Amino acid sequence: MDSEISNNPALQEVLNTLEVDRKKIASTYTVCYTVFGIAALLIVGGLLIGAATVAIILSLIPIIVGIVMLFQIDGDAQKYKVAYKMNVVATALKKINESLTFVPQSGLTEGEFIDSDLFTTEPDRYKTQDLISGTVDKTSFSFAEVHAEYKTETQTKNGTRTEWHTIFKGIIFVADFNKNFTVSTVVRPKSFGNTVGAWFSKNIFSFGNTEIVQLENTNFDNQFVTYSRNQIEARYILTPAMMERILDLNNKSDETISLSFISSKMYIAFPLSNNYFEAPIHTSLLVPDLLTDDLSIVQFMHDIVHELDLNTRIWGKG
Repeated sequence: MDSEISNNPALQEVLNTLEVDRKKIASTYTVCYTVFGIAALLIVGGLLIGAATVAIILSLIPIIVGIVMLFQIDGDAQKYKVAYKMNVVATALKKINESLTFVPQSGLTEGEFIDSDLFTTEPDRYKTQDLISGTVDKTSFSFAEVHAEYKTETQTKNGTRTEWHTIFKGIIFVADFNKNFTVSTVVRPKSFGNTVGAWFSKNIFSFGNTEIVQLENTNFDNQFVTYSRNQIEARYILTPAMMERILDLNNKSDETISLSFISSKMYIAFPLSNNYFEAPIHTSLLVPDLLTDDLSIVQFMHDIVHELDLNTRIWGKG
């Protein structure tokens, strides 16, 4: 079992208690699925033998039973998920860094998401959760899961069809950069313009007032496009060493990252499909790799401070 668990008897005890709750919840869900399956079979059977009305009436019994059971277990399932995050994940994070705090119901505000300038589209639907904050030496940082979407509406003969499109899904990391920038500098993937061509009708700031910065690192310019209204400040931020560190960080990421430097903060967007820190329902809590993925992503985010050498104070806030 993970050393975070095996070396922590109190955490093991919490997991043993939660495992009892998990089994109860999982078995109830299984019964519900079975009951709904029986209802479906009754309806199909009734249609096949020409007794649809009787079959539908009979199927109402298991359907009602299943709905009642789901309603009753939902509260227990929510409590179990919260207990897992607060008592298991939050405790395990302390092994990475004692300063780490975990607030599952909080995240990156929609206003900060927009103000980060990482994306050119203002979301119509925004969800965020699982805020983790901490300090590495002199640098404070935080990160959270974010799912931002915009909608399009199309008029059809049957009325208005609304479709939702993902602007971003993944983790956004925010760190103190110890410098009050006079303008924003944004680093986006080279492919960014192609993938969001359809979004520019909802552009929330003008590229026209933002110059593309040509940097001396060819590999960096091949991967990213850098925008800033202050070429000197952009180069001051994106030193040769910083560009190499960003390239190394990008190589370790699943998909191309985006960065921005605004006010006195650095934002990094990591596109990810996984939903982290969620309690398993249908698989055991008592497995060796229970926390492996969750803790590895936290360790990855935590190590960014060192990866980008953010503790080296080459300037002070002016």
